[in-house]
Amino acid sequence: MKIDAFHYVQLGTAYRGLQPVPDEEVIDLYGGTQHIPLYQMSGFYGKGPSIKQFMDIFSLPEMALLSCVVDHFLGHGLEFDQAHLYKDVTDAIRDVHVKGLMYQWIERDMEKYILRGDETFAVLSRLVDHGKQLFLITNSPFSFVDKGMRHMVGPDWRQLFDVVIVQADKPSFFTDRRKPFRKLDEKGSLHWDRITRLEKGKIYRQGNLFDFLRLTEWRGPRVLYFGDHLYSDLADLMLRHGWRTGAIIPELEREIRIINTEQYMHSLTWQQALTGLLERMQTYQDAESQQVLAAWMKERQELRYITKALFNAQFGSIFRTFHNPTYFSRRLVRFSDLYMASLSCLLNYRVDFTFYPRRTPLQHEAPLWMDQLCTGCMKTPFLGDMAHIR
Repeated sequence: MKIDAFHYVQLGTAYRGLQPVPDEEVIDLYGGTQHIPLYQMSGFYGKGPSIKQFMDIFSLPEMALLSCVVDHFLGHGLEFDQAHLYKDVTDAIRDVHVKGLMYQWIERDMEKYILRGDETFAVLSRLVDHGKQLFLITNSPFSFVDKGMRHMVGPDWRQLFDVVIVQADKPSFFTDRRKPFRKLDEKGSLHWDRITRLEKGKIYRQGNLFDFLRLTEWRGPRVLYFGDHLYSDLADLMLRHGWRTGAIIPELEREIRIINTEQYMHSLTWQQALTGLLERMQTYQDAESQQVLAAWMKERQELRYITKALFNAQFGSIFRTFHNPTYFSRRLVRFSDLYMASLSCLLNYRVDFTFYPRRTPLQHEAPLWMDQLCTGCMKTPFLGDMAHIR
């Protein structure tokens, strides 16, 4: 199911297996409300006592596998314990990753699974040319990183980075002081010597952030760190160490493309207009007015579902429910200073470009009709006429 920033389930997005759960049943399951109690919600790293937040690339196969297996069991009348099923599926997904099977499959067909990174190389080389110091911290093993980066960036990719750390074991890399850095040779063999400095061109395994900070002296807002996982990559760095963070959200490219379509803009504008009309005209209690209000309410609800389906028929946008940000969106803005679809988006800006924070209106600062908010919506002819409807 999809949950908004205030822990409310978006009705129409709850599924048992591959079948939608009726809104009435969802409300009944949570004691007559759509609200998920705080004690059930996921904790700091997205895992709570009874709810897990799916929010990264590995979530896609895990959700699909869970849904299909549950659907199979229910469709064939097989009894099962949900906790056992969840654990088995989660363990299977983890083992494919941890045991290296995924790396082997990808390495066999780089052309299929990894895009050539001309734009990635352009971003990295541009930063280096402007005197920036780059570092790479990844949970992947060196053999996989080396083959992938050679495919994406070229054989001299290591010359772009001042520090390269593999099998870092994030997010514990950011919090556990006990694991020291170890040097790897070209064959992947570990060295025994104590690490007193991090050298360019060398490969290091594991380690921890506290030793990293001590050896590099890269601290606080002078560092901008990019990652594609809010918890494993960004949360600790922003909250504990004051680094600037950038989130890579590939789905953003498609979502932006959709919100720039005429269908989406017309649908949203009309929704906002209907919302404003309902808010203004609800004081009229006569039968004819009530009939008009009911028709507007129905049309508004239909438009909301149409808009949702533009993004995804089952769940809609990953950033919004009907009107609130999603729980994911809330965590995204909490743990990232910037977010973008790809690192290559930086090519649209100068290296010394400053992103200034935007002042967003609070509820008491916003006008009655949100569509009047600096969007030019009131310049739309039919909305200008509607503004005078009584």
